Amino acid sequence: MSSPAQTTHPCSGCGASVAYAPGTSVQRCPYCGFEQRIAAPARAVREHDYAAFLAKPRVAAVAVHQSACPGCGARTESDALSKSCQFCGAALVADTTAGDQIAPEAVVPFALDKNGSRTALRGWVKSRWFAPNRLKKVSEAESMKSTYVPHWTFDSGTTSDYTGSRGEHYYVTQTYTENGQTKTRRVRKTRWWPASGTVSRHFDDVLVAATHRVTPEQLAELEPWPTGQALPFEPAYISGHHTLRYEVEPEQGIETAKQEMAEVIEQDCRRDIGGDEQRVSTVDTTYTDVRFKLLLLPVWIGCYLFGGKTYQVLINGVTGEVQGQRPYSWVKITLTVLAVAALIGLVVWLIIANRA
Repeated sequence: MSSPAQTTHPCSGCGASVAYAPGTSVQRCPYCGFEQRIAAPARAVREHDYAAFLAKPRVAAVAVHQSACPGCGARTESDALSKSCQFCGAALVADTTAGDQIAPEAVVPFALDKNGSRTALRGWVKSRWFAPNRLKKVSEAESMKSTYVPHWTFDSGTTSDYTGSRGEHYYVTQTYTENGQTKTRRVRKTRWWPASGTVSRHFDDVLVAATHRVTPEQLAELEPWPTGQALPFEPAYISGHHTLRYEVEPEQGIETAKQEMAEVIEQDCRRDIGGDEQRVSTVDTTYTDVRFKLLLLPVWIGCYLFGGKTYQVLINGVTGEVQGQRPYSWVKITLTVLAVAALIGLVVWLIIANRA
């Protein structure tokens, strides 16, 4: 099986490779500063019919991309859609129209440049109250890599038949004895009634991470993503940045999406049941007009070494939201615990002293 070819984006000024400049609509040459405007897309972002996709034959194994760098001539292999030549730094972008993998349909371009990522990282580090003071120095020297991370988005109409129970509260008066005195109190009880019904909802752009390089939990912490700002895929937007190829197939992705949908559908069922409390016993959902696309989302990814251990940091390339691993200063934590304990002790002493 032949591997997809590599495309290049030479500078019209000096011939070097240009890269997409975050937050703009141009590609900029890192050497002479010449800017080339990215042509406005001639089409809209499309959603693909999932049923039609399943009907087509698929090839499971996909070869790596083989490329010859136009800058230095080096031949390399990679599973990335875009990267920089490891020898001369020239920007390489795979031809996504070739090969057996699904081509990206849309991209949310980087809005945060390298300086912006460093600013976001410094702000995050300063807000880590229980981190060692020496951690503040790593943000200055840290090298972040701009990376487009693949995600599947799924749209679907859903109709769900459910069974369950509706709980309605009522109160009874109980008599009890306390310290030789007879007293009464109101006690809440719940009367349950069988319930069933049908709820419908349309889901739009349910996001599912399509890579194992970064965990879904880490990526979820970077949400929300402005998927409404997604543009039709254009190789120029990923030129000069690293782009991961998807590893999670659509058949796996739809199952994860259905799990996310199920949580929302259960809440719809509970609202439909009404009452004071609800129990949902069964939910049978039918999915209609399922559509999907491959979307590239911008993430600054970096690792830093602290105390002999490596920590990873992720930054949303649009909003600047930072999530990451960090060390803890047990000295700060211990001093805080002691300070809280001392404050509680002082309050207790004042209460006792006032009662004396």
